[in-house]
Amino acid sequence: MLSIHDSGPRLCDGLTRREWLRIGGLSALGLSLPRLLSARTPAHSASFGKAKSCIVLFLLGGPPQHETWDPKPDAPAEIRGEFKPIATNVPGIQVGELMPQTARLMDKIAALRAVSTDDNAHSSSGYWMLTGVPHQPTNSENAKPGAPNDLPCVGALVQRLRADKNGLPAAVTLPEHIWNTGNLVWPGQDGGLLGRSADPWLLTCDPSAADFQVPGLSLPGEVSPGRFQDRRSLLDQVNERLDAVDKSGAIARFDNRSKQAFDLLRAGKARQAFNLDKEPLAVRDRYGKNRFGQSVLLARRLVEAGVSLVQVNWTRTKEDDNNSPAWDNHQKNGFRCKNVLMPPMDQAYSALLDDLDQRGLLGETLVVWAGEFGRTPKHNPAGGRDHWGHVFSAALAGGGIRGGQVYGASDSIGGRPRDGRVQPQDITATVFHCLGYAPDTEVHDTLGRPLPISRGAPIRQVLG
Repeated sequence: MLSIHDSGPRLCDGLTRREWLRIGGLSALGLSLPRLLSARTPAHSASFGKAKSCIVLFLLGGPPQHETWDPKPDAPAEIRGEFKPIATNVPGIQVGELMPQTARLMDKIAALRAVSTDDNAHSSSGYWMLTGVPHQPTNSENAKPGAPNDLPCVGALVQRLRADKNGLPAAVTLPEHIWNTGNLVWPGQDGGLLGRSADPWLLTCDPSAADFQVPGLSLPGEVSPGRFQDRRSLLDQVNERLDAVDKSGAIARFDNRSKQAFDLLRAGKARQAFNLDKEPLAVRDRYGKNRFGQSVLLARRLVEAGVSLVQVNWTRTKEDDNNSPAWDNHQKNGFRCKNVLMPPMDQAYSALLDDLDQRGLLGETLVVWAGEFGRTPKHNPAGGRDHWGHVFSAALAGGGIRGGQVYGASDSIGGRPRDGRVQPQDITATVFHCLGYAPDTEVHDTLGRPLPISRGAPIRQVLG
């Protein structure tokens, strides 16, 4: 990040002469004066730092804007699809008819109808959404992690900015990484340049399983409490020797993760956060007895226990095939939305907002609903919608967000932004703003180089 330190006289608008020079330089990098000024203003608003935690619901494959937040009832049939819009509890705002439970909570939600990456590839557009920085180059499918696309994800930045709490890490991802066909893991899901110690803690699990246990959070039957303490003592001795001979990142990662695993095993309170059996059956049923629903419930328990950011990924299920996996509906878009995707999403998302609200936690928990892009305005011959990064929808609710509104608009067919265009870096800036960090807050990579946590500006129009 380019920064010039100056304590000299300020101009009439509060900017120093050197800041004006900085503005001129940044404009060449795509940051205009209005964007820079808008990035300065929200830090003084009541929404700054209002969220103690954040839950990100990331829907792999690209949820269709037409069937969710941006229905187009007046468009031709091949564009509007087979579903109609329904009224929400906010007069004048409609959503797709497959979101009836979400519709009654619209007063708590700010929908973004003009998000855009202009990137039609899952992994590269996804990288941008997860890190707030465009992939190099864009429109690169099956992109792999690594330089030059090794910037940290939002969870990794939170992991670096905030300390672990109550024996739990600052950032958790579940129930698995996001991947393309062939188990090709997307870039932008780890610590990247910050090093492995900044990786969000990945829980590969199925919380809906009858025998659900988080791997590594229970002692094997043959290990008594006494033997457990002996093993912890042995680990400490080994780490002392390792520290004396090797200061590499791999050793640091081993040390941090091993100690964290032992701490979780010892800390009853932290361990209890993963025990979904503590929830009443009615609550578990409300979220939905499926992997996504129970993962969302687990996310609520984790933020309640002190985790700062939990990302819940909707990834492929065992029933998905490669033609239309997860939300990637290249075929039978209407059928999959109606019978496979929308009901469990609507159920879990609305349950989360309801549950947080009833517990008095919604005002301090930011909830982000997003995917890597949207879907084409026009259906293809197979009845599907294809990749579309030119305009799509996302939604924000909870801590720091003023609900009951729509920001931005797409054109008449939901194909391009008409006004209020938002890019991924603006969403990340909004997340950090609500968590109490200005976009130009810096962290340092493994070589000591400064990195700004966001290159965007908080979306002032949706802040409370």
